[in-house]
Amino acid sequence: MSDADIIAIGSGHNGLVAAAYLAVAGKKVLVLERNEWFGGGVVTRELTRPGFRHDQHSMSHIFIQGNPLLLNDDLGLKSKYGLRYVFPDVPMMSVWEDGATLPLHRDPAKSAKAIRKFSHKDAETFLEMSRQAAQWLPMIQAGLYSPPMPMGAQTAMMDQSAEGREIMRTMAVSTFDLMEELFEHDKVKAHFGRVAGENLVSPDEKATGIGAYVFLGFLEKFGFGVPVGGSGSLTAALIACIEDHGGKVLNNCEVREIVTDGTHATGVVLDDGSRLSANDGIIGAIHPHILPDMVAALPANVAKNAKRTHITDAACFTVHAALDAPMKFKAGDISAVMYELMPASYEDMRRAFDELRYGNFSPTPLVGVGQLTQHDPSRAPDGKAIFHAWDYVPYTRKDGRDWDEAKGEFAEKMIRRMGDFIENVPDIVLDYHCDSPVDMERTSPSFFRGDLHGIATTTYQSGSHRPTPELGQYRVPGVEGLYLVGPFQHPGGGVFGAGRATAQVMAEDFGIDFDGISVA
Repeated sequence: MSDADIIAIGSGHNGLVAAAYLAVAGKKVLVLERNEWFGGGVVTRELTRPGFRHDQHSMSHIFIQGNPLLLNDDLGLKSKYGLRYVFPDVPMMSVWEDGATLPLHRDPAKSAKAIRKFSHKDAETFLEMSRQAAQWLPMIQAGLYSPPMPMGAQTAMMDQSAEGREIMRTMAVSTFDLMEELFEHDKVKAHFGRVAGENLVSPDEKATGIGAYVFLGFLEKFGFGVPVGGSGSLTAALIACIEDHGGKVLNNCEVREIVTDGTHATGVVLDDGSRLSANDGIIGAIHPHILPDMVAALPANVAKNAKRTHITDAACFTVHAALDAPMKFKAGDISAVMYELMPASYEDMRRAFDELRYGNFSPTPLVGVGQLTQHDPSRAPDGKAIFHAWDYVPYTRKDGRDWDEAKGEFAEKMIRRMGDFIENVPDIVLDYHCDSPVDMERTSPSFFRGDLHGIATTTYQSGSHRPTPELGQYRVPGVEGLYLVGPFQHPGGGVFGAGRATAQVMAEDFGIDFDGISVA
């Protein structure tokens, strides 16, 4: 007798989403997590002191808001399993040392009013950009939560209309190119150029221009969802759904090998040597660089192309702090989900990413920070607060120092930089926890070399070619019944709920009506 119909390797939110859909469809699901905690990049933990709940990786859920998983509440995560979000009016704000601020509101008229302080022309251009983003959003949204269209067919379809060709051009240019076309004021250019940085790439990187429209479209239509209780609330709701439908989610279970009968995945081997079998299939959050080592039956060309996928140059470094009181910005009484602490000039930002390309540290810190206790006070004791700060660093240090030995020094540097913008930092910092790119990789193998997107979001690793053309439809060629999830699959890193697309593919293979899967 098999241990389950479906075994899912890893409890990251993508794997849990796929597993939950299959569990609701009636499959017996078993999820295996290597860590003591669940959630992968969607996890909330007391990293500093008791009562201070920190989102170790993702802190706001943006793109998943357009996913039918939440939009239609397919699995009852909101109506039945307690998932709740708040949506602040200002999702993102740029802050400069000179006291200038530039907020992006959910209401484009309010954003235009803020931009008008810098340039009347740019304010009008922004309103046109907002209209264009809203017009393109339904088409973009439709392609994010299902298996991607083949690359050739997508290109041919878009090339048939003027609008499609305009989208293709916007997809090909850099964010810098786009900002130069649209805006005249450097602070406005830098404000939108910083959006590319949140995708771990320079605004000068080609094929990033469309990101500004995608980001703006989602920001205005859906806002930035702040999960009440922490990012891990999404994980908890998914686990509750799986368990409610007869599934199991186990921790401290590291999978070292996929078992096959030569052509079909039949089970897994754990690190302790124990074996577990699956009737129908395996869902694997398995990074392409690791896949050939775990699946001996992988065809040679599939293994070769998986191993040569490229990783982003800019890895992430995070600091989580327990605070004795809320932060007081020098710019005044401001509120946003995400604050970008901006360098003095747009060129400084661009040069910061240039240095990362060569494995150097940025001469100007590019610190982003969130203080989600502003919007969800349950994350800290009364009167206290938390912050979540991030910057970009090389995975391998040219000075030869070990990140474990040197990370405290870099964290202190980030906190000092925050003090240029926040008058009571570092005084209010009670304690902090920091994660280097090496720590990121340890917490989740999906974050290979500290890349929170799994692999780089380049054109040749996007859509149906993400991570490779062979693996872009979530199935593993030569190994029937093995399906992939993770930030290295379409649509990429971030909280998309992208496991839904994997579940669609599995439902098709199992003869299940996917559209009929619902808790209602």
